[in-house]
Amino acid sequence: MTKKPNIVLIMADQFRYDAIGAHGNSIVSTPTLNHMIAEGCDFVEAYSATPTCIPARASLMSGLSQVHTRMVGYQEGADWNFPNYLGKAFAERGYYAKAVGKMHVSPPRKLCGFHHVELHDGYLHATRDHTLSVRESYSRTDDYLAWLQQQMPHPIDLNDAGLDCNSWVARPFPYEERLHPTNWATQRAIDFLDQRDPTLPFFLKLSYVRPHSPLDPPSYYFDMYMNILSKMDVQQIRDWAEKLGLFEPMGRVDGLYGSLNEHELRRMLAGYYGLVTQIDHQINRFLIHLGEHQLLNDTIILFTSDHGDQLGEHGLFRKGFAYQGSIHIPFIVYDPGNHIAPKDHLHSVVRDIVELRDVLPSLVDFAVSEQLSQVDGRSIKPLMLKETEVLDWRSYLHGEHLLGRFSNHYILSLPWKYIWHSQTGMEQLFNLIDDPNEQVDLAADAAYAGQLASLRRTLIHELSERPEGFVREGQLVVGVEQAPIIPIES
Repeated sequence: MTKKPNIVLIMADQFRYDAIGAHGNSIVSTPTLNHMIAEGCDFVEAYSATPTCIPARASLMSGLSQVHTRMVGYQEGADWNFPNYLGKAFAERGYYAKAVGKMHVSPPRKLCGFHHVELHDGYLHATRDHTLSVRESYSRTDDYLAWLQQQMPHPIDLNDAGLDCNSWVARPFPYEERLHPTNWATQRAIDFLDQRDPTLPFFLKLSYVRPHSPLDPPSYYFDMYMNILSKMDVQQIRDWAEKLGLFEPMGRVDGLYGSLNEHELRRMLAGYYGLVTQIDHQINRFLIHLGEHQLLNDTIILFTSDHGDQLGEHGLFRKGFAYQGSIHIPFIVYDPGNHIAPKDHLHSVVRDIVELRDVLPSLVDFAVSEQLSQVDGRSIKPLMLKETEVLDWRSYLHGEHLLGRFSNHYILSLPWKYIWHSQTGMEQLFNLIDDPNEQVDLAADAAYAGQLASLRRTLIHELSERPEGFVREGQLVVGVEQAPIIPIES
């Protein structure tokens, strides 16, 4: 019987598609990811349909669209009860399933089918509520924090540097580099390689909390980018967003929109890019250890993220928006042992639209050539094979997110993106080939009225049966009351 390949899913939280040198970024240093792209298969049109942590991870873990997870916004404590889970799928197929790092499920220690979880979800407001039962408090659920406190001769916590977990404020990590959560997650993954049962194939989910804020790379990485950016003119992209009043002076450290002065903007970018390069180096550290265990050619690796980060583009920060900064994500398959197919039988670049719901069925297909049922996603393996043309692959993607006045739905049908802001009724239209940074909104241009109407009809079709009542008499309804969990119809 053919030996099953090991499967490793590496995730980085809030990691933009264009935060990789090989994706055209001339500032950031990502030699490991560049190598994985050069030697692997790069899905350059990968997206997050619901671009914040909980709903995005629900789709990734379950293989379901947001309509079937029912998660269309960020809500702690949401019910995680799905027919399939990543860990469960691999455990049922003879794999030892291990998770290290961020899960962000409810309750926090839910295994989701993994045999073992070593957890660090980062600073989560829900678990930091001191009125919680001890059972769900961060003090009992976070393995990294417990380890960190053991390393220090004095009391220590995740927020000692004074940075908010959703902030644009940046500074170097205040402790030794080895104590950083990125290094801890890598070390625990390496320890797993040392301690695993060598008779079983393994599925490892290695999930980094960064580059999600707090923007706190070790000094080496922070200084690397401050030295570069201090010599550059950095400005927030000012475009149609200026007319919407999104460039008011930033008044909150965790604000969703506003303008930063150049000094703050440089520090933010240095913090974010520093965390990216640190992750890149730590991935290489992990790959080196895979090689030392003679496992590199026995392992298929997928690198991706749950969503991106606006980083001040259009005056916006954090995520949850329908713009490329939030929804466009890296999606790289690295198979040095050629388990999926010989390298000359594989595309090096795939331009079909893929989404996080495709992760679960794809990894199971890579592992055991089995097609999962009860999922909305599909295996990407046929898209990778040169001899296979997938005629019925999705022609568009519907995404959405509840975000107050910025609540949005989008239809991505390349090269077009249509955005409907459900609370204001504002429509936007972008051509992502001519305008990849979404600086020219074509919605009011009469020359594109037909394209706008066509994409609007697609969204109406997607929303026509939704219980919230987004569609009435065949038209979109503005200002519908929403919740982060789609209600169950009575």
